[in-house]
This record gives sequence, C-alpha cells and structure tokens, in this order.
Amino acid sequence: MPIKRHADSHTPTEARSNDGWRALLSRSTTMTLAIAWLVSIGVLTVGHDLVAHPPSVAVAVGVFLIILAAIMVAAFGVVHQAEVLARKLGEPFGTLVLTLTVVIIEVVLISSIMLGPSGSSTIARDSVFAVMMIIINGVMGLSLLLGGMKHGPQRYNMEGASVYVAMIAVLSLCTLVLPNFIVSTSNGSLVPAQAIAVSVLAAALYGFFIYLQTGKNRALFTQPSHAQAIFGSVTTADIPKPRFDSRAAAVVGLGRGELVRRVLLLVGTVLPIVLLSHDLGILVEAGIAATGAPVALGGVIIAIIVFTPEAMTAVRAALADEGQRTLNLGLGAFVSTVGLTIPTVLIIGLATGQEVILGESSANMVLIAVTLAASIITYFSPRTTALHGAVHLVLFGMFAVLLFAP
Repeated sequence: MPIKRHADSHTPTEARSNDGWRALLSRSTTMTLAIAWLVSIGVLTVGHDLVAHPPSVAVAVGVFLIILAAIMVAAFGVVHQAEVLARKLGEPFGTLVLTLTVVIIEVVLISSIMLGPSGSSTIARDSVFAVMMIIINGVMGLSLLLGGMKHGPQRYNMEGASVYVAMIAVLSLCTLVLPNFIVSTSNGSLVPAQAIAVSVLAAALYGFFIYLQTGKNRALFTQPSHAQAIFGSVTTADIPKPRFDSRAAAVVGLGRGELVRRVLLLVGTVLPIVLLSHDLGILVEAGIAATGAPVALGGVIIAIIVFTPEAMTAVRAALADEGQRTLNLGLGAFVSTVGLTIPTVLIIGLATGQEVILGESSANMVLIAVTLAASIITYFSPRTTALHGAVHLVLFGMFAVLLFAP
C-alpha cells in the first residue's frame, strides 16, 4: 500500500536549502534587512513628499538622519556579507567581490545626485578625489601606521603594488588633471568625442586589469611568503589555477548552493541603498545649499558613507598583519572607483545632455601629484612602515584643511 506524502514534507534538497537559509539569516543579518527594508518602504510610500517639501528644518534633518542610518546599516551589512564571501573565496577574488560591491553603491549614490533636481556637474569629480584622499591617504595611512606600530615593517607583493600604483597614476591624471589642459573646453569638462574616448579607454583598462588580476597575474595580488617578499619570486605557478570548483569550495566551506544564497542575500542588502540613494542625494544638496558648506562636501559625504565599512576592514587586515589584503582593499578600491565611476557618469552626461566637470583645482592637482609621489615611495619599498603611514596621514590632513579653507 503506497504511503501518502504529507503536504508539508520536504525533499532532502529542500530541507538542506531551508537549513542553509536559517544558518545565513542570523539575528544581526535579519535586523539589518528589517531596518533597511522598513525605512525603504516608508520612504517610498510617504517619505518622498517630506524629502521634496519638508515642513521644517527639524523634519528635514530627522528624515536625513533616518535615511542615512538605514543606508549605513545596510552598507555595513553588505560589507559583512561580502567579507564572508571574501574569506571563503580567497584572494584576490574575495577582496574583489567586496570592493566591487562597495564601488557599485558609490556609483548609485553619485548617479542619484547627478540625476537629482540640481543636477550637480562636479559630484563625480568631487567624489573620486575625495575617495583618493580618504582611501589612499586616510585609510591606507592609518592602516600602515597601526599595522607598523603593532607588527613592525609589513610585507606585501611589490609587483602587485606596482600595478596598482600604475593604474592609479594613469586613471587619476587622465581624468582629474588632464581635462584642465584640454583646449577644446575651458572649465575642466570634455567634449562628447573626448568623453566617449575617456569612457572607453578607462573601462577597457579596468576590464583588462580585472582579467589579469583574476587570471594569469593572480599571484601578484596574494600575500607572499617571506622569501618571495624579499626576492620577488612570486609566479603564477605558486597558486592554483583560478576557477570555481564546487568540490574545492566545499573543502573551504563554500558550496555552490551557499554561494548562490550568499549572493542573493548580498543583493537583498544592496537594494535598499539603491532605493534610498535618490532621496539622500536631494537632502545632501539641500543641506549644503542651506548651510553654505563647500560644494565638494557632497562628494566627501558620499565617500565616507560608502567606504567606512571597507575602511574598517582594511584597518583590521593591517592589524592582523595581512599586508597584501590591506593593499587589495585600499588601492583596489580606488582603482575600481575610477574605472567604474568615470565611464558611468560620462555616459549619463552624454545621455542626458548634462555637463560633467572633471578637472580639479590647482591646489587639488598638487595634492594628487604629491599623493602619487608618496605612493611610489611607499609601495616601491620592500616593506611598509609606520612612518609611511604617517606621511600619508599628513596628506589627508592637508586635504581636510583645504576642503574648508581653500
């Protein structure tokens, strides 16, 4: 006599899937999702009018703080999920997942302000420059200082660092400095043909960089042994061929099913940031206009919102004596920022007819040049020291001073 199956019974596969979701949805993860999505739903249903036409300054400030808090909670949740993937996938794939996730959030925030009521023409420039100063000088300076004070000189892969520095020099100089010296325009913007060329070249260079970083040159972005750090003997033969193998992943604790669930959870945590970004951009612009604060402060706010969680991850890596992971997080974040942000905003500008100003001021161009010079000295040294970190922190301090007293 056949046994009838109960309606609420599950196949072994379904049971494993349910157990997998229960394992991923910890109390903190559930709280993060609940806060982010409740605020998002509230803003989408009743918050747009309060953002566009706040009845008072107090209401505007309150709404801003609620949206900012929700975005920060979601951002920390995103970085937590990406960091778990980073640990399980290994370098450089893990850090790349974390960096790309953070940069995508930044691109969304910048685009929301560009497409906002005032249509800021300098928000991309201000944000990219702020990221350069905050990440390369602020975060990396603090990481090198604390790591050097705790562990002494720290090892990293010099060949990989030289690739990062070369990418940073070319992308930053061609996008933030060169537009000031183009005779076709006089305000640091680009004509359509130039904008298309810069977008294609920047995106192509970044794409080729990612291809090599995750392929033939993967060894250059992994932590070297003591001998490799001294003699520079890292080769692609030193590490396994980069490809996803479900059997190998199961060994390190990441099966294909868990990978899919973690990616879905990552997307579910990013979406509230996307939904709230437009309203946050409107409030940031309104606040800057009302207080008379520097226009560039908008870019700094975006950089701080987006990169605070990743900055904490980089500092923790330095304190754990993971020099190469610190570099991958910090320098990789800026390379991804320029490689993705500049093409995106230029395409938006071309599509909407909005002017995009990229050329920096004279003082900021000097800061860019000094930052590049300091980076060459720092990352072409066999090991980084606390003094290298102090040098970069001084440059970050000058950036902060010039922001409010140009």
